[in-house]
Amino acid sequence: MTADTVTEDTVLRLERLIPAPPEDVFDAWTEPQILAQWWGPEGFTTPSPQVDLRVGGSYRTVMIAADGGEFIATGMYREIERPRRLIFTWAWEKEGARGHETQITVTFDAAPGGTKLVFLQQRFQAADERNRHQHGWNSMFNRLERLHTWLGES
Repeated sequence: MTADTVTEDTVLRLERLIPAPPEDVFDAWTEPQILAQWWGPEGFTTPSPQVDLRVGGSYRTVMIAADGGEFIATGMYREIERPRRLIFTWAWEKEGARGHETQITVTFDAAPGGTKLVFLQQRFQAADERNRHQHGWNSMFNRLERLHTWLGES
């Protein structure tokens, strides 16, 4: 199997309706001050995400668990089409070394009630790795759905 082979075990696809316009949801993924409010599974904080939003630019997020454990995700932006699509790489960083890299594509389409977010992460090495990410992303999307401060609502 080559690195570009896509099978069911190596792909994670999720959909959510986010109650905000595509421009706001896109900004929630790309503006550090907004990203910090929802990035990471429930119970985690991400106090200082770093974002260099340009093709070839990088990002780095340090998600901190309630017990103080840190989980660092890094990657590079491949495509940026505000407010429709974002493509970037993803890898966990541990002790300064990056692990296996996957690619994420997020699309933002206007829909009744807000934005239809379609999330596709591919090139996992195994189904269990994909399943762990599915749990984490679903938890993060729960937080994104509840986020109202970036909408200007109180």
